[in-house]
Amino acid sequence: MVSAYADMEERMRGRLGGRECLYVPSCRFGLYLALRHWCRPGGRVLMSPVNDDVILFVVLAAGLRPVQAPLDPRNGSIDTAAVPEAVWRDLSAVLTTNLYGNPDPAPELRDRCDRLGVPLIEDAAHAIGSTVGGRPVGTYGEASVFSLSKHTGAKAGGFLALADPALRGELTAARDALLHPTRTTAELAYLLRPYAEATLRGLRLTGAARAAVRRLGLQEREEIRMPLRADALKRALPSAPALEPFHSWVRVDMHDYRLRPGTGRLRRTSRRLDRLDGVLAAHRDGTARLLGSEYGTPGAAEEPAQPLFRVPLLVDDRDAAIDALARHRITTGYVYDPPLDGYAGEAFTEPSPAPGPAAWFARHALPVDPRRADEVLRVLRTAAIRPAHLSAAPGGAR
Repeated sequence: MVSAYADMEERMRGRLGGRECLYVPSCRFGLYLALRHWCRPGGRVLMSPVNDDVILFVVLAAGLRPVQAPLDPRNGSIDTAAVPEAVWRDLSAVLTTNLYGNPDPAPELRDRCDRLGVPLIEDAAHAIGSTVGGRPVGTYGEASVFSLSKHTGAKAGGFLALADPALRGELTAARDALLHPTRTTAELAYLLRPYAEATLRGLRLTGAARAAVRRLGLQEREEIRMPLRADALKRALPSAPALEPFHSWVRVDMHDYRLRPGTGRLRRTSRRLDRLDGVLAAHRDGTARLLGSEYGTPGAAEEPAQPLFRVPLLVDDRDAAIDALARHRITTGYVYDPPLDGYAGEAFTEPSPAPGPAAWFARHALPVDPRRADEVLRVLRTAAIRPAHLSAAPGGAR
């Protein structure tokens, strides 16, 4: 098992210019390790309000106070110029999101963190293969985390990348202390899942299977955001930093997030990683076509295309667009609406000082798989879906 770790770590190290990489069972688990190592409990972490709610709960589990940043409405990245000086001065760390693969302004954030003397932690779950400032995303922070559930489709695994290789031993020990032992039943379910999903798709029973899951009460998300369960969350807060009290929130959509992987899981993940360059090329090609359409961000097509995990098209009526795509069996996921400050409230996070752009972007962004670019554009145009215009967004005219 150690050799399998080492092989994948070495390949990821090559992608990041030699930066030390530590295999972790999930991006969220790696992020928890990073926050615990670099941030003292009670600290304040600047983050994006347009993000998976799981990340909010990981920050809370690490004993930290999330501070929601203003965003650029063009792509959902952190708007450094809109962060008040008083907010900068009181931070313990900055956490990027690189939403859908669109890079946050890491060079600017790196400079800010250096002046403040606080760590920069890059969440690159969506951004493997993306670049900013001529460097790969994930090479600016003290730590960065990557997911193998996204571009590779492995549905397991990730990396914690470290600027200081001397920390590898300490963080390896911290990882191993938090991992749950391998479970035979979980490994078998992981290995059989792709075949079961392929059978359901072939028989066109995917919708029926999802309906059965809902009827049995096994679906964890009835809406975009998981239930907050504020009273239970308030009871968990005094126990932080710790994963166990927050487990029911952090595990959503990935119950094996801290499970030590078995040999079969590692082999499949490694094979998926082998194919990554071809996947990135397909994502890059589709991204260029989507951003060059009437639904792309104005000016985005003039820049070299990134291999975005999902391309956030800007549409006037996102619900109508989702319905139109669903009728053609094109599933839309990774929608993050409402923003986290509206979802969690001041009891669990510090609201953004300028929430308007984030709310606009969250309401109009339609994240689509770039590998299905031509199908998506054909459906949207046939359904007469109108583009959203940045001129209507708060702070959108730039």
